[in-house]
Amino acid sequence: MAGQYVVVLVACGSVREARRLSQALVGKRLAACISITLSPVRSVYWWKGKVQTATEVLMLVKTTRKKFGALEKEIRRLHSYETPEIVAVPIVAGSKGYLKWLQESVKP
Repeated sequence: MAGQYVVVLVACGSVREARRLSQALVGKRLAACISITLSPVRSVYWWKGKVQTATEVLMLVKTTRKKFGALEKEIRRLHSYETPEIVAVPIVAGSKGYLKWLQESVKP
């Protein structure tokens, strides 16, 4: 089970963008579930040689490691950012029922 499933963190510029991406990714079965933070997060980061700040919406994308490549490609295609945050974190443990559902939800 370790490493077979991942949570992918994706920051978006707005709730509207996060909803649009979520519908597309789940609709294409690249993700089983996407949670969107409705309370904005404040991001501080280096960009183009200086420290920047932004108010963003965080997406928590639940998927399989096998789907990551296609998921990343689709996020890059749809995202408004030049370099979107796409970070996969392995799920090292989870309930059998949830992980079974996750696996079945991303099958074609």
